Amino acid sequence: MSRFLVSAAHKSSGKTTITVGLCAALSTKGLAVQPFKKGPDYIDPLWLSQASGRDCFNLDPYLMTPEQITTCFTRHAAQADISIVEGNKGLYDGLALDGSNSNAALAQLLDLPVLLVLDARGMTRGIAPLILGYQAFDPRIRIAGVILNQLGGARHESKLRAVIEHYTDVPVLGAIAHDPRLAVVERHLGLMPSHELDDAAQRVRAMAELIAAQLDLPRVLQLAASVAPLPPTPSAQPAVQAATPQPRVRIGLARDKAFGFYYPDDLIALEAAGAEIVPFNTLQDACLPEVDGLFIGGGFPEMFMPQLQANAPMRQSIRSAIEGGMPVYAECGGLMYLARTLRWHDDVYQMVGALPADVLVHERPVGRGYMELQTTADAPWSARAGAAPQTLRGHEFHYSSLENLAPDLKFAYRVMRGHGVDGQRDGIVYRNVLASYAHLRSGAGTEWAPQFVAFVRTLSIASKPQVSAVARSVLVHGQPVATDSEGYLKNLDDWSEDFARIQAKAENLALTDEHWQVILFLRAYFEEHRVQAQVRAMIWHFAKVWGTEHGNNHYLHTLFPVGGPQKQGNRLAGLLKTKGEH
Repeated sequence: MSRFLVSAAHKSSGKTTITVGLCAALSTKGLAVQPFKKGPDYIDPLWLSQASGRDCFNLDPYLMTPEQITTCFTRHAAQADISIVEGNKGLYDGLALDGSNSNAALAQLLDLPVLLVLDARGMTRGIAPLILGYQAFDPRIRIAGVILNQLGGARHESKLRAVIEHYTDVPVLGAIAHDPRLAVVERHLGLMPSHELDDAAQRVRAMAELIAAQLDLPRVLQLAASVAPLPPTPSAQPAVQAATPQPRVRIGLARDKAFGFYYPDDLIALEAAGAEIVPFNTLQDACLPEVDGLFIGGGFPEMFMPQLQANAPMRQSIRSAIEGGMPVYAECGGLMYLARTLRWHDDVYQMVGALPADVLVHERPVGRGYMELQTTADAPWSARAGAAPQTLRGHEFHYSSLENLAPDLKFAYRVMRGHGVDGQRDGIVYRNVLASYAHLRSGAGTEWAPQFVAFVRTLSIASKPQVSAVARSVLVHGQPVATDSEGYLKNLDDWSEDFARIQAKAENLALTDEHWQVILFLRAYFEEHRVQAQVRAMIWHFAKVWGTEHGNNHYLHTLFPVGGPQKQGNRLAGLLKTKGEH
């Protein structure tokens, strides 16, 4: 299980750019690269996912136990050729005085060789005591090599290499010259998320080329492979339940340039709990898809205020759904979108208007860092009725505050650490909506995902009459082929390419060669494993076949717009409606 940690002496040393370039360069060589990010972060993982073609998972010592970290790492690393963990801040930085939640502690826990990125601007001989000090501070940490960054030229590089070789035993794995092409776009809130940029793939490709030319990739791979295998961890797959399976629910996921901050393990947890995730676009779609609940995550809605206001039909669709009792979970940017108005500088725009509050964006952070929350009696689904309050850990990062709140608002959380809405409360509860500044992670112990799915399911069953699926048939060469009401085949042996063409035409989908590649992959995967391929398995496969620009979740959903590759793709492939996990 090849692996390493990319860390630095301090923040803003360039480790994100180098890690993104490494992921992309190694992926280009045909390796399956699994990225991880230490700490709470959405933006770096988006870039790492763009570079690797695989979901990036966060390893957070504050939100997760050592066992949860190890399980998360080994489960996903086992499906890749090499795993790369990007640290946060400096190697020894962290909340605890004893360093128990530092990058170094994570390296020790997972036996990760450390590639130390050093911003070498203005340094020559002084780089030696810096490296020696980092080695001596904790001899248990293996600093496998250094990467010199922001070099001033060939002469500067040769001086540094000579000093490091003379005074230390640490190899120089690469020397990166200052180059504006290696800069990730920044703005008032830090790095710009990759999903907001139309040229993100081209930027990542340029990083890969520059990093590959200036790093000793064979030596990096050799160091990554020099570690012992990690001991196996108990399977974290959901236990098979003997009871009658619960009906699935459809949860709409706001996924576009305004909203894109989601932890992949949360989405996996939603699916494992029985949810079908249905993406929708708040900027372009005219109305909500047919769903039982909504999850609107974080993002930067203030950057898209005119577009969000202009899409009045979508805002009205969401407000009507909320007033009709639809369960909704919204985090940070989602909270801002559900409010009445959003004001930044001198501009004020209308938002959904479901929550009785107005949002004001400030120039400095209002809430930033880890949070500790305690549920109240008004929490709609975080705790069972009559149960003792839950203590939850999460994080927040927002520049906005709420104004003109209705005096009778209910809140799901008491804030024990952090800021939330007003320093004391967070989690606005309105009808069946829970909207908070807190970001939670189901995989880190809050278990919000299965609780929310159960809440959605209960309301869905209560509000909908139970009717049996109506069978129908599709004529293929004049012969009827039986399907259910959603178009899934009743008999797998009835599938043919002509059936897929007829179904696609009925769904206004023109099948291309790429569509057929997905359809045939799905059929082959089912034939081999007897379960449907999950989206992450498709991404892993097609990132190798098509490259990361097209081998990603967004492109697969573009190919299959009616339910995504998991639903529409499998339906056209003639597979059963029941979803499996492999």
